[in-house]
Amino acid sequence: MKVGPELLKILNKPFPAEQFIHQRFGRYDLAFKTDVQGRPVLLFMGIADADGNIKGERFARRLITGKDGKIIKDHWDNKGKA
Repeated sequence: MKVGPELLKILNKPFPAEQFIHQRFGRYDLAFKTDVQGRPVLLFMGIADADGNIKGERFARRLITGKDGKIIKDHWDNKGKA
């Protein structure tokens, strides 16, 4: 699994700050945690079990911003199995 352009469209939208959000994307279940500005920074993608835990892949977002607040670098790192 990888974070493709269709999934990036969802992840680049603003969400409520510091929340853990569950969502469905195609055949996968998504769960992601947002930062204080409402940007997703931690993503779990896979199939949810009965308890809501996702078995699949874990991704972490690398965001580097400049002094003026503009995003300089933004990419998702695959951190392995979840």
